[in-house]
Amino acid sequence: MIAIYTYIKELLLREGIELFAPVPLSSCRITKKYLLERAGIECGTVIMLAVPYLSEELTEKRNISAYCAVRDYHLYFSGLWDRILPLLSEKFPRNRFAGFADHSPIDERYAAAVAGIGIFGKNGMIITEKYSSYVFLGELITDANIPCKPQKIRECEGCMKCRRECPMNETGQCLSALTQKKGDLSEAEVSAVIKYGSAWGCDICQEVCPHTVLAIKNGTIYTKIEYFRNGVIPILDLPILDSMSNEEFLTRAFSWRGRDTVRRNLLLFSKEG
Repeated sequence: MIAIYTYIKELLLREGIELFAPVPLSSCRITKKYLLERAGIECGTVIMLAVPYLSEELTEKRNISAYCAVRDYHLYFSGLWDRILPLLSEKFPRNRFAGFADHSPIDERYAAAVAGIGIFGKNGMIITEKYSSYVFLGELITDANIPCKPQKIRECEGCMKCRRECPMNETGQCLSALTQKKGDLSEAEVSAVIKYGSAWGCDICQEVCPHTVLAIKNGTIYTKIEYFRNGVIPILDLPILDSMSNEEFLTRAFSWRGRDTVRRNLLLFSKEG
């Protein structure tokens, strides 16, 4: 089983993924058992991945959250699994392998913490040493019993900067959720969107985190993965949105709410200007 993990490490490093660790499946919180059943896996090992996505092009002011200024991570993981799962199945035909991200059979943040690749932040995110919380979580699950032990779950220092700076203190609701709300916004909601200049999402709790400040200072926070370095949109405006083909639009994480929701937010800034 050590040979399996050695090969998995080789494949992940080849993909530019440097932060990953195994944890027993039995130590994870199962949330969607049917996904494991569909993969034919009852027990085994989870290899948790933390994939950095922050591009150096996003250091300047932006009007959309960094996670959607890059191309949709669901598509990235889909491509990743398409590349490495066949290789694993070919080399180890007696074992089963499955890859997930977001739509997962386990609680991903808990698994990342118990695998030891990050700590729980007061903002509800997993914070890593190299990349702070600017990571996408994914996991490779196998029925192979790779030697590993669950780690003690750690939490951040609790400086509370993320909570003090959160717009929710003023608006009474999550700014990110507000920008993704369908339909018309109330006058107060419109004022909040305009004040914080967000056409989609919110990164304030990440930006003020001391771990983010340190990772930027150390120069480790930025991704080296080409998928997240190409096609970056720091500032989204109506001309950019209108020029997107349907195919291109669907490569963006904000597409799940449809064009109308994004357009509504952008029109607020257009009217303000």
